[in-house]
This record gives sequence, C-alpha cells and structure tokens, in this order.
Amino acid sequence: MKIYDELVARGLIAQVTDEEEIRELINNGKATFYIGFDPTADSLHVGHFMALCLMKRLQMAGNKPIALIGGGTGYIGDPSGRSDMRSMMTPETIQHNCDCFKKQMERFIDFSDGKALMVNNADWLLDLNYVELLREVGPHFSVNRMLTAECYKQRMEKGLSFLEFNYMIMQSYDFYMLYQKYGCNMQFGGDDQWSNMLGGTELIRRKLGKNACAMTITLLLNSEGKKMGKTQSGAVWLDPNKTSPFDFYQYWRNVADADVLKCIRMLTFLPLEQIDEMDKWEGSQLNQAKEILAYELTALVHGKEEAEKAQESARALFSSGNAANMPSAQIDESELTEGNIDLISLLHKSGLANTRSEARRAIEQGGVAIDGEKITDIKHLVPGEKLQGDGIVLKKGKKNFRKVTLK
Repeated sequence: MKIYDELVARGLIAQVTDEEEIRELINNGKATFYIGFDPTADSLHVGHFMALCLMKRLQMAGNKPIALIGGGTGYIGDPSGRSDMRSMMTPETIQHNCDCFKKQMERFIDFSDGKALMVNNADWLLDLNYVELLREVGPHFSVNRMLTAECYKQRMEKGLSFLEFNYMIMQSYDFYMLYQKYGCNMQFGGDDQWSNMLGGTELIRRKLGKNACAMTITLLLNSEGKKMGKTQSGAVWLDPNKTSPFDFYQYWRNVADADVLKCIRMLTFLPLEQIDEMDKWEGSQLNQAKEILAYELTALVHGKEEAEKAQESARALFSSGNAANMPSAQIDESELTEGNIDLISLLHKSGLANTRSEARRAIEQGGVAIDGEKITDIKHLVPGEKLQGDGIVLKKGKKNFRKVTLK
C-alpha cells in the first residue's frame, strides 16, 4: 500500500486541497512539508502526538519534514479554539520552550544529514518592517473573508484583539517564506488551522503565479489529535519530568473502549493487517488492545525499557494493588505532627489532589484507599512509621496511585 493510501486507511486525513498532486508528491517521496508548533509551554503534550507520528511516517517514506517552531508567532498567540487571549511570554521563555521542543522531537524525527529541518519563524517575523509587510501581503487578504473563519467567529462575541487578528497573516507568511527558502510545497495541521492554512496556500499562488499552483498543497489532519491533549487532571506531557512514563502509559491504558482501536490505527506503527484483525476484538480482548496501545506509544516517547517497566508496574498494580515503578512521592519528616500526617494533607502533598477541598471530597465519596483499604474518615491519621521503608500505596479514584514514602 502506498503511503498516501495508508494515511487515508488510518483515518489521518480529513480534508485536502489538491488530492492528486498530494498523492503524487507523498507517494514518490517528493514532499517537503511542514507542521507548526507554537512554544506555549516547555514540553509538547499528547495533543501534538498525531502530528509527530505523521511526520515520522512521511519521513520513513522518503519525504522531508520541516518542524516549524513558532518563536515569532508565539509573541502573539493563536486565537483558534480559545475563549480569551493567551498570556504574553518573554523572549527568554519562548527560546527555552523552543529548545525543549527540539529535544523531544528528535525521538520521532531524524534531523541528521539534512533529512529534516527545524526552523524558527522568529528568523523572519521579528525583523519584518510593518509598512513593507502591509504592502507585500495586505492586498492579498480580504477582511470580510477572514472574519468568516471559524477561529475568528468564535472570538468575535467576547472580543478579538487586533494583535490576534494578525495571526492568520503571520501563519500564511510562514508558508510563503518556507516555500521560498526551503522549497516547502506542503503543509499539515489540525482542523482548527484550516482557514490559516488556506491563507498560506492562496498567498503563494497569488504572489508567485500559476507555476506555483501544483506545489502549494494543504492537508488537514483528522481532529482526533486535538482531543488528546488534555485530561480531567490537566495536560499529559511528553516530558517525563512532567508526566512520568507510568502515568503516560496509564493515560493510554485507560482510553475508552470505543476509542482504543481508533488510536491504535492512527498513532501506532503496527501493520494495518494486524490492526484489521483487532477490529474483531470485543469484551476482555479490548483490555489487551489497550495494553498494546499503551506499550507502543510509551515506547515511542520514552523508549522500550521505560515502556516495559510501566507495563509491568501496571499489571502488578491491578493484580496485587502494588507496583515497584508506579509514580512516587516523598513526604518530609517536618510535615508530620506528633509523628502523624492527616490523610487530606497526604493526598494534597503527594500530588493526588490539587487542593485540600478536592482531597476531602475524594475521601467523603469513598474514593481513597491505603494499601487496598478504603478510608472514609476525613480525620484519618497516617503514622509516619508506615511511610518508612517501602511506604504505602495511596489510591484516589479507580486508577490514580502513588507510592508514598518518608524522606
């Protein structure tokens, strides 16, 4: 199966502008394509995962990825999918986040020998002359048409700043510059980026004429990737210092039954024939599918050794309520009062509850256990001596655990 057909079969492509040209370029390894990443944090998260996997697939088929880091657009912030304006970041913070992104991307993309590029749009955006930009780009954009874009319509009621209104122009200019400087002939992005992406394609065609038309191709990733970035407890990061390999494994191990095979198809590199056979699985077999998904993705991000540790820990956890490699927390001896610590404080300080109120509710609702024993008394005290040595296994809810020990 050709790579383009495989992308379609895996459910990765939702919309395209020039399908025949796209198919030709991708299948013959002639695509130089880019995906943009705005450095709004110091780690990528699982919402970026689909894009990284796609870049890896296309590179394996001989195409050349460009990872565009939004060091320039990061000064403004993308209004897409947001109800308010992003916080303004300092140049130092933006640069730090860009550096962190590259380290994580190198697990997916081979940047050696020019096989892929990492480019920062600060290189051209920050030096632009405002009047020159207006003259060069302004005539090619219709304000009326821009206001019909979904990313702007969602913000019009609450107020859209002129700062953010420029984002589409800046992203479009990115594609124009990448085409000019690196021969980039294709762009990928999520469905919330569609209007911005079309702007870039049209800018190239209007400025460079018909000869560029066949080479300015825009594709749209299926929206599922955008749904994966957040959980109820916050973002799931690719940085092991923010989300441990065990917690990362558990995130994928706990996906809904209805989503597990979809995720395997879109995100893993297992052969489609094997996945097609798994489509027939049901009942307890879906738990096996979740283990496969969790292992494959943890191995991609953190390596096989960490994936094996996480899998062993998860199995041990659910079979015996204990696990050597589960997430851990240490309590300082100074936190003890007369040799004890109250359970509310323990939940909070271990990271299982964001606030004391959340910890109290969890206890009252019967969702807290110590070494498998449910505790419903909000005044329960845990002796410091129990935290010595191997400590205790503290559980909140069905699947959130911490091994808690004394420093």
